[in-house]
Amino acid sequence: MPDELKPVYTAADINEDRLAGQLPGEYPYTRGIQPTMYRGRLWTMRQYAGMGDAEESNKRYHYLLAHGTSGLSVAFDLPTQTGYDSDSPLVLGEVGRTGVAISSLEDMERLFGGIRLDQVSTSMTINATASTLLAMYVAAAKRSGADAHRLSGTVQNDILKEYIARGTYIYPVVPAIRLTTDLIAWAGEHVPQWNTISISGYHMREAGCTAAQELAFTLANGRAYVESALAAGLTIDSFAPRLSFFFNAHSNLFEEVAKFRAARRIWARWMRERYHATNPRSWMLRFHTQTAGSTLTAQQPENNIVRTTIEALAAILGGTQSLHTNGYDEALALPTEQAARIAVRTQQILAHESGVPEVADPLGGSYYVEALTNQLEEEAESIFSKIAQLGGTLRAVESGWVQQQIQQSAYAWQRKVDSGESIVVGVNKFQTEGEPEIKLQQLNPDLERRQIERLRALRTRRPLVTWEQSLANLADVARTTDNLMPHIVQAVESLATVGEIADTLRQVFGEYRETVTV
Repeated sequence: MPDELKPVYTAADINEDRLAGQLPGEYPYTRGIQPTMYRGRLWTMRQYAGMGDAEESNKRYHYLLAHGTSGLSVAFDLPTQTGYDSDSPLVLGEVGRTGVAISSLEDMERLFGGIRLDQVSTSMTINATASTLLAMYVAAAKRSGADAHRLSGTVQNDILKEYIARGTYIYPVVPAIRLTTDLIAWAGEHVPQWNTISISGYHMREAGCTAAQELAFTLANGRAYVESALAAGLTIDSFAPRLSFFFNAHSNLFEEVAKFRAARRIWARWMRERYHATNPRSWMLRFHTQTAGSTLTAQQPENNIVRTTIEALAAILGGTQSLHTNGYDEALALPTEQAARIAVRTQQILAHESGVPEVADPLGGSYYVEALTNQLEEEAESIFSKIAQLGGTLRAVESGWVQQQIQQSAYAWQRKVDSGESIVVGVNKFQTEGEPEIKLQQLNPDLERRQIERLRALRTRRPLVTWEQSLANLADVARTTDNLMPHIVQAVESLATVGEIADTLRQVFGEYRETVTV
């Protein structure tokens, strides 16, 4: 939040010329990308879920769909995210812990068993191995009889923020960006309704950056991907309409609304004026929002329902296209079915009982919100200038500068909490003694063994010659500049595993070693 706020805002605090002629659905889309916004169509209500093995997660997906979720969002376990199979000795005890374990095409088929993939929108939070997991998803859909051209959803595919804040990277930056770009180019032809990247500020905000930093670092990363795609020979309007973003929603309602409005305005200006896109859809910043996990507290966890409601309201008032609401128990464990149901109901109450969706950008014209929108844009522009001085986004990330800025912001916030300057209800004020225990989600310890047994059985019955040749082809192409996606698809269809594909590319690209910043 800006350090100094006025007690009241007036017309003198905004530039009214910037408001002239700006309506929802009009460039630069400050007030929303559609003229009617939610009056025409509500946001997609997603729930991020994945645990244990494919069967266990499949049960949760059917539960969520039965309770009104309109889009699925897949959480993968750390081995899957970092390119290791479930039977690797390096991942013992991690299988299925932070998401679902997926090692093969057959796992992907089990994950979505009984779900029509051409009738549901699926988001997958996967980055370093995004190309492999999307290839598996498309192959599973085809094997179920679905038309790949009708598949809709999003693959995160945002590797830059992994180096910045999240850590599930595999390869050095340059080959990792190549994989991102290859996926964008391939999907544009083969899965045309798919959002090929979700440029994410969420994890940087979770790591401790401010709203202005989340805005600036996210859009700077987006610009780096655009320039990489252009350097690969793609034209701006051939891929820009399928770019999407992923933002965090924190509890400061008005600042978050202003952040989303400023993001749309900056991106529209860049796309039209800097990159000369002519398709209006290329100018539109479309984004998914997730409520802030870092604001959830283990103390008095029921309070998290209120926090999540405020954050969801900020996302809706800010014009999000899809939304995930966190479970109130997620500071303690994976959400139970009860917590997931309350999270879905929170969105449904906001959609159908609050009246908020009846007007597009209802806070537009507020002196305070407009002033905050302008201020956040100005703060972001200052950060863009610094990134340019450092030699661009890739250089700023490789040098550790971006990471250092986030660390400093996180430290400053924690000092405010520790001193009591910033109040966190139930943590540093309004505590209670003897808090009641709540029921937590428990994973079946037998799931890891079952997953490993299935994977080893797969290796004994797959066509050996086809499998070996597909991985050899992948290694050969990795040494060229050709698009890797067709060869990853071939490997997936030959039942090569996530770990085998990642290891093949590791042998060519090497592995990333983090820059240490102090």
